[in-house]
Amino acid sequence: MVSPAQVYVVIPAYNEGPLISRVVGEVRRAGYTAVVVDDGSSDTTAQQAGAAGATVITHLFNLGQGAALQTGMDYALTQRAEVIVTFDADGQHRVSDISRLTDALVQERADFALGSRFLGQAPNLPLLRRLLLRAATIFTRLTTGLELTDSHNGLRAMTPRGAAAIKLRQSRMAHASEWLAQIAASGLRYVECPVTIEYTAYSLAKGQTLGDAVLILLDLFARRLYR
Repeated sequence: MVSPAQVYVVIPAYNEGPLISRVVGEVRRAGYTAVVVDDGSSDTTAQQAGAAGATVITHLFNLGQGAALQTGMDYALTQRAEVIVTFDADGQHRVSDISRLTDALVQERADFALGSRFLGQAPNLPLLRRLLLRAATIFTRLTTGLELTDSHNGLRAMTPRGAAAIKLRQSRMAHASEWLAQIAASGLRYVECPVTIEYTAYSLAKGQTLGDAVLILLDLFARRLYR
């Protein structure tokens, strides 16, 4: 099994002052190394994350979640992390699910363990968002060939070999689909694991709007047509 101290949890954060201390504290209490990438926040995100025990990397400007994730993964690779986990800063993810992902990497000899709310639970998930996520998953299956149940879940774990295969260029939210396309292209083994995504008024307000998600899907579809 993987030692918790060798699991680096990458947390992209943009103006997450109200919750970042709690999120980092939970990650640290579980024994994991927390890496917060402060993506140009204008609040006290960086200071609070550092005070809670995270290693903090700061972008001078807001570059988007994809860029923040890539920065965090690159840092974890330089630190010789045995497993790299991506984790949201808005309180949606449960720290208890991390061990489920890391265990799956070992037991299934996989390079990617992808969280699925549809194999697990998603309390308070709005119906329209549920339908849009289902549509995104069907689109991802058709375009990548990956047999997934949840294509836009930010809770993931990967080996160093898996992380090295990911080079995100979509800095904004479209990186989630780009990530899966790169997993498919890598030919590396992946597994899905049930996780819980907890929707709150705060996380719903911080997340992308339905209109944003539709635009992302249209953009990805257009890119496929003109490749």
